Amino acid sequence: MDIFFYNTLTRKKELFKPIDEKEVRIYSCGPTVYKDATIGNLRTSIFQDVLRRVLRYNGYKIKHAMNITDVGHLVSDGDEGEDKMIKSAREEHKTPEEIAKHYTKLFFDDLKASNVETPEIVCKATDHIKEMLEYVKVLVEKGYAYETSTAIYFDVSKLEKYPVLSNLNVENQKAGARVNVDPEKKNHYDFALWIKAPKNHLMKWDSPWGPSYPGWHIECSAMGQKYLGEQFDIHTGGIDLIPTHHENEIAQSEGYCGKIPARYWLHGEYLLIDGGKMSKSLGNVYLLKDIINKGFNPLSYRLFTYSSHYRNKLNFTWESLEATEKSLERLKKGYKTHLEGKDEIDEKLINEYEEKFHKAINDDLNMPLAMGVVWDVIRNEKKSPEFAKLLLKFDDIMGLKINEDDKEDINIEIPEEILILVEERKKARENKDWQESDRLRDIIKEKGYSVKDTKEGMKIEKN
Repeated sequence: MDIFFYNTLTRKKELFKPIDEKEVRIYSCGPTVYKDATIGNLRTSIFQDVLRRVLRYNGYKIKHAMNITDVGHLVSDGDEGEDKMIKSAREEHKTPEEIAKHYTKLFFDDLKASNVETPEIVCKATDHIKEMLEYVKVLVEKGYAYETSTAIYFDVSKLEKYPVLSNLNVENQKAGARVNVDPEKKNHYDFALWIKAPKNHLMKWDSPWGPSYPGWHIECSAMGQKYLGEQFDIHTGGIDLIPTHHENEIAQSEGYCGKIPARYWLHGEYLLIDGGKMSKSLGNVYLLKDIINKGFNPLSYRLFTYSSHYRNKLNFTWESLEATEKSLERLKKGYKTHLEGKDEIDEKLINEYEEKFHKAINDDLNMPLAMGVVWDVIRNEKKSPEFAKLLLKFDDIMGLKINEDDKEDINIEIPEEILILVEERKKARENKDWQESDRLRDIIKEKGYSVKDTKEGMKIEKN
């Protein structure tokens, strides 16, 4: 069955034709590991995971590379400000390496909890300094880059067209509209490939231009080229990466080898919070651990993301997540009911359901439509193991583990305040002070937790 994707590059839905008939090569922009990934970031990861699953459902092998940015991503997302890694290291009194290790682990913990598959290749920026340097050298040799007192810049005027994804008219943009103006730049849209480091800079490497460090954009170009070749099938990321990062990846690749690195560019839309933007100032920056600590199954959030197409904005509220949690429970119950059913089912009906589902997921990953088919199967009056088998096949795409009762396995992060109260209660029980033990138990309950005494010790649960 044909697959169609909306291609940001051409601004239309296109028939997917991979370069290799058997293997699809994908590059995804991974996290900058200077802080926790939000549930907005996680929405992008889930969309990319569904893409992998859909391609595999259609019989393709996958070679998927994802970067980990641990250097070079400046605060402005352009060429101004300090490195996000160094800023975070200073604020948390750690080294950049410690920051990267800590937040990389948390990122992959979130992926695991959300049943998001790890790409075949995970490439860390600081492990590929040599490849980036070689890439920049080629751009300089070909005349696409020039040196200033602060950096090596890419010269966008050397390209026939820039930009190509966002379709902005650069000539009509005021200097400094996107980045602050460096007087040494030839063009205000030129961007840094390599940045010369001050003496006290924590992350720097030797280069032909002295101690320095890579720009954000060169990382993905160099690593994509190394692992997937000069041109691969699909490039994914969040919609926020289009006007800066992905434009500059394309510019670098055209200068390096004359090719746009990917043939299909897929972008996930923003997640809204209560109808507005997620921001620290509003206090609504939510992490997956916030969802877990409120007692929700993280797979409920995964299911929640299917309520809107990945190219449409999605509004998150705690009420909508609570409703989705109930839907996940009904889905699991519906699967189990079919598994225990005794009705005979016409194979033609099974094929009709599967064709509708397959057509939906192949239509630019239309999960809302695909989930409609899933619920049709769940609600069918006849109950049969054949339907259960079909639902399990659909779960290869959904990734919801509908045949597992995994909620009890979720690790809830217990607040320090509760842990202290539990320890005090433990001491009270050891001293046989049952009145104090009961008092502390009631306080813990008032704060939203319960403590149970088992043979293995005290067990803390969120109410």
